[in-house]
Amino acid sequence: MSDAPQSDATKTESTELHLGDFTAERGTGPAPKYYGEALVELGQEREDIVCLCADLSPGTETDLFRDRFPERFVMTGIAEANMVGVASGMARMGDTPFVHSFCVFLTRRVYDQVAMQVAYPKTNVKLVGFLPGLTTLLGVSHQAIDDIALIRALPNMTVIEPSGPEQMASAARAAAEHDGPVYLRLLRASAELPPDVPLRGLEIGKAQVVRSGGDVAIFASGLMVANAEAAADQLASTGIEATVVNVHTIKPLDSELICQLAEQCRAVVTAENHSVIGGLGDAVSHALQTHNVHASMQRVGVNDTFAEGASTPYLFNKYGLDTQHIVAAATDALSKA
Repeated sequence: MSDAPQSDATKTESTELHLGDFTAERGTGPAPKYYGEALVELGQEREDIVCLCADLSPGTETDLFRDRFPERFVMTGIAEANMVGVASGMARMGDTPFVHSFCVFLTRRVYDQVAMQVAYPKTNVKLVGFLPGLTTLLGVSHQAIDDIALIRALPNMTVIEPSGPEQMASAARAAAEHDGPVYLRLLRASAELPPDVPLRGLEIGKAQVVRSGGDVAIFASGLMVANAEAAADQLASTGIEATVVNVHTIKPLDSELICQLAEQCRAVVTAENHSVIGGLGDAVSHALQTHNVHASMQRVGVNDTFAEGASTPYLFNKYGLDTQHIVAAATDALSKA
């Protein structure tokens, strides 16, 4: 079914999307829809792919699927808990539902439904969240700084955060091909990919080394991968060589590669657009401890605090997520190695 007439409340949330969209913050033109195009491609290949949305079709790029496959599109309105329940039922009937909203609404708002109707019965539901971490003007109500911690704690869940638009299509396909529940954490592209940027593949549970160096290993996810690469460039100018790893799958974690690189380097840094509690940093720390790998370690992330509404660059600078903070963390970790 197509989008239903909007109530006043619905109109408010949809209007707010444009204020909180990462593209709007940067003042660029209409953003490309790499995820939406990938979902349409999957829909063309597989009739079991269905799409559900909670009144955020343009912001989750599902308007493309809606227009191409209206008979496989369900608009639930602002009823996220009900949407998850509907998706669970559809999965039990043989569909592969992709369920869409903002990250915070697909996790914190409907946590019990996700736990009891998706994770516990291991239904083949794909939860696709947008606006990860500190990437919106809309403030605390829309900032998902605990979503990875929440979903990672649930048995049977797979958690994926691609490095950027160059990996979105691979992430969507990996989620579709995985038998079981997946949480896919995405940030909409703000501009077309430069022609010299190659697309990245994605194999669930296999992290990717994007740069090699013997001094410090920087494990990053999502938007922080680009910041980690920039930090590695700055560190190299001071004689410090960094390995940068795109940890696109937070669960299951590639513990073998992480421990191997931690043993080869003098220090470890994790970088995530998420609270330092319960996210990538905790996952890496647990892996090192479990495998008895001793490393000087620093975490870059949101330090147990709520933020406020502002541009992404401002928030990243204020809350310690930008390139300079990764450089500082690497330098500090090395000084204590």
